[in-house]
Amino acid sequence: MAMGKPLMLQEQDDRRIEELKLRLRARTKVDVVRAGLDLLEREAERRARIVRWRRAARAAAASSREVNAEFRPTSRLKKS
Repeated sequence: MAMGKPLMLQEQDDRRIEELKLRLRARTKVDVVRAGLDLLEREAERRARIVRWRRAARAAAASSREVNAEFRPTSRLKKS
């Protein structure tokens, strides 16, 4: 089995990882780091998805307004 690359951690970061290891009942520090990476990846994907949705909504907004204007019924409050 090949060994991974060593991480140079500051003492404070090492303590934080050890505390999380106990709280998460993780077997190793690497499990804690992987869990953190998974969460960060999901958050990055979520943010990218939101950017794509906003871009698509902006692109469709003008034509949406035009189509909706065509189907807007006349006011029922105004007498003809």
